[in-house]
Amino acid sequence: MRRNVGALIGWGLLPVVLLVLVGLMLSNTNLLDVLRPVPPVEELTYDRVVLAPGEIIVHVVNGGPDPVTIAQVTVDDAFWNFTVAPSSTVRRLGRATVRIPYPWVAEEAHEISILTSTGVTFAHEIPVAMETPPPGLLFFGVFAAIGLYVGVIPVAIGLLWLPFLRRLDPKWIRFSLALTAGLLLFLGLDAGQEALEAASEVAGSYQGTAVVVIGVLGTLLLLQSMSRRRLSAGGEEGRRAVAGLVALGIGFHNLGEGLAIGAAYALGEAALGTALVVGFMMHNTTEGLAIVAPIAKDEVKLGFLARLGFVAGAPTVLGAWLGGLAYSPFWAALFLSIGIGAIVQVILAVYRMIAKPGEEIWTPLTATGLMTGLLIMYGTGLFVAT
Repeated sequence: MRRNVGALIGWGLLPVVLLVLVGLMLSNTNLLDVLRPVPPVEELTYDRVVLAPGEIIVHVVNGGPDPVTIAQVTVDDAFWNFTVAPSSTVRRLGRATVRIPYPWVAEEAHEISILTSTGVTFAHEIPVAMETPPPGLLFFGVFAAIGLYVGVIPVAIGLLWLPFLRRLDPKWIRFSLALTAGLLLFLGLDAGQEALEAASEVAGSYQGTAVVVIGVLGTLLLLQSMSRRRLSAGGEEGRRAVAGLVALGIGFHNLGEGLAIGAAYALGEAALGTALVVGFMMHNTTEGLAIVAPIAKDEVKLGFLARLGFVAGAPTVLGAWLGGLAYSPFWAALFLSIGIGAIVQVILAVYRMIAKPGEEIWTPLTATGLMTGLLIMYGTGLFVAT
């Protein structure tokens, strides 16, 4: 038996070992150098720009196939002194921090350009210069308050629709479930657009679009396998499981909203950040309705509702902290894609609740509910600045 297992492992590892040997042989020859284009292909992506008093700090990533050597830096078309850490030569998938001692002017636009040793230029615009909030008690306190106002409080207010839903006729419960599906469908589409926008800013070698696809499918498959038993249980347990999934999906989505708000303030776009706070407050109130719709006819305790509200709203605080401290397009694309996968799983669960055996699913009432959910989210989304 042991001999059979050893042989099986050996045959399984043989292609891997041969592939490694071929790769070593190829790397030790000049074949790749002959095929390498001249001049080299260079790519630098601005991952984050921090404004400190009298200084601009630029974090860049090399997402291209070749090393990039930073030779010069210009700010507003003027060459300027700078330092680079850890090295002026950034290897493939490497990162570097460029510090520019520049007297930037608050509330004015500035443009930064990095010139490589081959003469390639990579530019970045700062629309409105404002000092990046330094981490500290005030920083965490302010962004925690913003997260509460944007995520936790609006979701908690939306949970107050539960007594209203309990008094509805059963056919209107199906309407509310279809409305929930519409709300979630809009959130998924909105998160998809934001995820692809973030993916377009990811360094090329990190394959931003692939990150989104893997995040969506991975989350969907994980939740399908983890929640399959509870969702198939039916009855009150199944409905509670659906409500929990709704809260989880909304929580991941609100994490992305928090990232957007934190990044807007950190990047000096205070006006945009304020508009996002006001818009998301109105937008997120309807999310509480989506959470309580599956359990509208069940007797639930206040503690259970509080947990649902926390799961859905609290990630906004975490997102605001992450966005303000270290916003990165890569992590934004990944978190948003995780939210999309969770929302897709929730929509499937809500669909199974609506689809009763022997009954038509798409009645005028359920179709109207779905479209009403989409229109509600679209209408409240008009107040969200982009």
